Amino acid sequence: MNKQMLLEIVHKMKPVDLSLYYPKGDAVAFWKRALSSGVLQVDISEIRAEAVRLDGQSIPELSYTLFSIYSRTGSRLEYERVYFERRRRLNTYVFLALLEPDHPEVLEKLEDILWAICDEYTWCLPAHLPADHNAADINRYIDLFSSETGFTLSEVLLLLGERLSQLLRSRIHHEVERRLFRPFLENGPYDWETARHNWAAVCAGSIGAAALLSVEDPAMLADILLRTERAMLYYLEGFGEDGACLEGLGYWNYGFGYFTYYSDLLCSRSAGRLDWFKQEKVAQIARFQQKCFIDGSHVANFSDSVPQVLVHMGLSHYLAEVCTDVERPPSALRAPYTEDHCSRFAPAFRNLIWTRAGKEDEAWRAASYFLPDAAWLVSRHMSEAGSFGFATKGGHNAEPHNHNDLGHFILSGRGEIYASDLGSGEYTADYFGAGRYQYDCNGSQGHSLPIIDGQYQLAGREFSSTVLHASAAEESDELTLDLTQAYQVTGLQSLIRSFVWHKEERPRLELTDTYRYAGIPASWTERFVTWREPKLLHPGTLLLPGTTARGVEVTYDSLKVEPEITVHVYRDHFGMEKLWYSLDFHVLQLGAEGKLLFTFQFL
Repeated sequence: MNKQMLLEIVHKMKPVDLSLYYPKGDAVAFWKRALSSGVLQVDISEIRAEAVRLDGQSIPELSYTLFSIYSRTGSRLEYERVYFERRRRLNTYVFLALLEPDHPEVLEKLEDILWAICDEYTWCLPAHLPADHNAADINRYIDLFSSETGFTLSEVLLLLGERLSQLLRSRIHHEVERRLFRPFLENGPYDWETARHNWAAVCAGSIGAAALLSVEDPAMLADILLRTERAMLYYLEGFGEDGACLEGLGYWNYGFGYFTYYSDLLCSRSAGRLDWFKQEKVAQIARFQQKCFIDGSHVANFSDSVPQVLVHMGLSHYLAEVCTDVERPPSALRAPYTEDHCSRFAPAFRNLIWTRAGKEDEAWRAASYFLPDAAWLVSRHMSEAGSFGFATKGGHNAEPHNHNDLGHFILSGRGEIYASDLGSGEYTADYFGAGRYQYDCNGSQGHSLPIIDGQYQLAGREFSSTVLHASAAEESDELTLDLTQAYQVTGLQSLIRSFVWHKEERPRLELTDTYRYAGIPASWTERFVTWREPKLLHPGTLLLPGTTARGVEVTYDSLKVEPEITVHVYRDHFGMEKLWYSLDFHVLQLGAEGKLLFTFQFL
């Protein structure tokens, strides 16, 4: 779409008012119903509990000392804890002001945190700024969180309107324009405008949404939307036709969430003339969430994703309304108000205005999915013995938030993980720098993969896998991968890994690695990763013990391989130290060819 066509649509856009959020624009009626109905009672109770925690606390300061920690040490958590606590405070008092409009003390606290956010040196995180930036140029930088902040403040302006002082309203307008709109129009294009991952959706979506709410000049709005619409095209290019988010479900929630918030406002203001959800590819992406869960709240957490995910009910219910075949999540998976450690306003607000009363299953239904573009196989199996899950992947080692993990797998049962994906580690400068694959959660040393001649898989687009066979059937699911190109091992001629997931009452996974080598490898180790401390029962059998169930029995040929159990420590996404175990099977008699079979049997 060119600028002239877009400008014609902008000139005919519906006015900005509360009908963008509430039926008939009636905020009073909406919040009255919210307080009296049972649909949002838990959410409202959690918001009020958070307000009790915040009462009596002063607004935490974003000091120079905190700001400079990242440049000195590479650590992000210290500054970001305070930054996100300020956003939590903002969200909480916005929602209380909407729920309890007759309490002036709530509005006073809201205005104070709004003013404090307007005072911040930058809305960007230190990790997203050049170390040698000049303070005079600070507003030229736009990152995920500066974009989100501008979007949030623009929504707050509309939602609270004249309840906020004229001075505060004018200051918010000024700050959003000088920190977002002017830099975007005058200093771009930004790298994230052509990113094929969450940055394009979050940054462009937030700027476009903020502009739809607050830019009155049609030409300026058209200029902004022309750029944000192009960015969304790049974002969608990061998905295959199967709709899989290679960054993991957490980044689907993040990136596709902000794509949705922007698209909803764009569709509403344009009276449906601009509607991304008319595209089948977008609808397919909307269905990804239901395909990612394997057992309860456990997910196929490949890439930088946490092992357990709770659901934004507002986003999920909205997608179920606008797209066919999107399933409403089980209510037990609802994310509490405080679950998002980044305290993002847009999803929290939509958990209130988009959540709908309705009936959903107590758990996701049993299903198996092969996602051909991502080369993921994901299975949920239900039997009288309980719920079980299996997931594995191919692909390549240059994916967004990449881990070197081709052929890796996850195995779960009855709410416990047995073959683990360590997920995302603590984000630091080095985590996204030269040392990324020294972190166990990122390098193949921390994944259930062969170690050949002491060498791991390498990062890069050329290190890839090929799907030789895939099927998802009633009795079993199968995936066979050629992993030869995942390694840079001189003598490796062929490495084929095959999985057969037998969906019996107590399911069984068969894993077979078949290799050919020019000569004889110096060493060959089959590594499996688990949070369970393995127990050797007798030669040929180990146990991965469960907490509430007997666990998983691992069988192998004790004449071919010898097990070694080692405990390791890593720091998870929240900076907490966590143990994991490598279960290494060393090949005893090395040859030019080999076939290794392992069985994982639920007990």
